[in-house]
Amino acid sequence: MSMGYQNKYGGLKNMKKKISAFILGIGIILNLAACGSNPNASSAAKAETAASASAETGSGTAMPEVQLNGKTLLIYCGAGMQKPFQKIADSFQEQTGCKVNVTYANAAQIQTQIKESKEGDFFIAGSAEEVKPVSDFVKSSTDLVKHIPVLAVAKGNPKNITGIKDLGKSGITTVIGDPESTPIGKIAKKAFSDFGVTDTVKLAATTTTAPQLATVIGLGEADAAIIWKENCNADGVEICSTSDMDKYVKTVPAARLTFSPDAAAADAFDQFLQSGSVKSIWKSFGYELAQ
Repeated sequence: MSMGYQNKYGGLKNMKKKISAFILGIGIILNLAACGSNPNASSAAKAETAASASAETGSGTAMPEVQLNGKTLLIYCGAGMQKPFQKIADSFQEQTGCKVNVTYANAAQIQTQIKESKEGDFFIAGSAEEVKPVSDFVKSSTDLVKHIPVLAVAKGNPKNITGIKDLGKSGITTVIGDPESTPIGKIAKKAFSDFGVTDTVKLAATTTTAPQLATVIGLGEADAAIIWKENCNADGVEICSTSDMDKYVKTVPAARLTFSPDAAAADAFDQFLQSGSVKSIWKSFGYELAQ
């Protein structure tokens, strides 16, 4: 009798243990399911993923997730930055549906157009100085990349040019951007003055846009030019190894104009300009980030 009771009692204890284990297992499963549906946990995971993506692109600013079909932006941009900026504009248009019309010209032409037409959303200028003449029409400004001037020479440097002072020597011809309409021309004029060669430099030509400078050298029509680093990729051209131009580095700003008829589209593009994808585009064309 006693033995039967013990067996029965032992069986009951084993059954209770099994039931407890089963209940504990169900509880664990339910807790895991709850964690999986926890919005805070999901948000944390998304934030971690976004942080990783930002780290990879070098930016803490995400691309704006907006649809702007039927919207249009009008942007002015210095001619020397056409290749990278057109890629940026095309990318924004593809991702948002907003049509982006870009006018490429030298600074003086853009300034005149802004003043006379009183329309446009952004002015991507070659330097902050080029925004000052239209400052009355600027709502805000964001620095994008550094604009680095270099001394460019013919491939192989046949005239053995070592710096700005050599441009004043006999037998060397130089081409510059128009000092009245282009920031690179203004820089050249200032450098000639600083190095004391203004009166001895022999000018072969003056161009209205920065990219034309490299073309002139590549065609053999001049020996040297002060040019933006990113434009110095034409055939027959190379950068002279000198530190003479280091103090003339500028910054490219994105000046937001006051005429913008669609704040949502302008806001989205402003944010887009600070995204990692845009920074990657600039860097792929040889630019250094402003910050």
